[in-house]
Amino acid sequence: MDRPLERARASAPEGADAARLARSVGAALWKSAAYALPPALALFLLGLGWELYVRIDGTPEYILPAPTAVLDRLFSDFGFFASEGLTTTWRAVAGFAVGAAIAVVLAALMAHSLYLERTIYPLAVLAKVTPLVAVAPLLVIWFGFGAAPKVVIAALLAFFPILVNGVIGFRSVNPGALDFLRSLRASRWEVFWRLRAPSSLPYLFAAVRITIPFAIIGAMLAEWFSGDSGLGNVINVSQNNLDMPTLFGAVITLMVIGLLFTAAAAIVERRALHWHESTIEGSS
Repeated sequence: MDRPLERARASAPEGADAARLARSVGAALWKSAAYALPPALALFLLGLGWELYVRIDGTPEYILPAPTAVLDRLFSDFGFFASEGLTTTWRAVAGFAVGAAIAVVLAALMAHSLYLERTIYPLAVLAKVTPLVAVAPLLVIWFGFGAAPKVVIAALLAFFPILVNGVIGFRSVNPGALDFLRSLRASRWEVFWRLRAPSSLPYLFAAVRITIPFAIIGAMLAEWFSGDSGLGNVINVSQNNLDMPTLFGAVITLMVIGLLFTAAAAIVERRALHWHESTIEGSS
């Protein structure tokens, strides 16, 4: 006679766990919808206004295509845009990785030496203010028409923000914590690894979120000048052919790539900096 009661008691925790899981999933979905719905609604209204303007005004497609024409071109040849987008993506990622690695190393050295900072920083500023439109043809002459000039330009655009933020981050340490480690006679490497590196992460992640779109733009710009593949080449060719739906399709693909990588960087930042006030909701 006690078996039904025992089964009910045993199943109660399982039911509670299932209900708790359902509530957490529902809360996560609601939170995601709260973030996604406002920009999605804004994009929908913008596209609707664009569509109505083109249809009412009778604007030719070679000047301004309707959003429906752009989406039709994009999804009717999705494999083409995906393939060209992957080509641009790996070049941008390679350039970002090279530029970020060099910038972090130089920032760490500059944070420990004012002489190195006074030597390297002006050169970095010169590289930053040099117009890439003028440099890109030279890079093609020096490195050829392969992937090298695309990676170099993406690296140049990613380099400077990470360098500046890295120097600030490596120097923005808690004075009390620094004095404590020095009182323990910690080596410069131990101070760097245990204090300076963690203190620099919020600055470096902020720079990463800024430079990821820059790296994508750099790779696209290099493809514009020297590419036989990639979204930059697609934009250049379609512009010359007055194929505006293809041009806008390539631009949308670039936007999606940039959005995905920026969102991925934000997720990694929240995971890595769960202890920092910048990733705590409601923090001022």
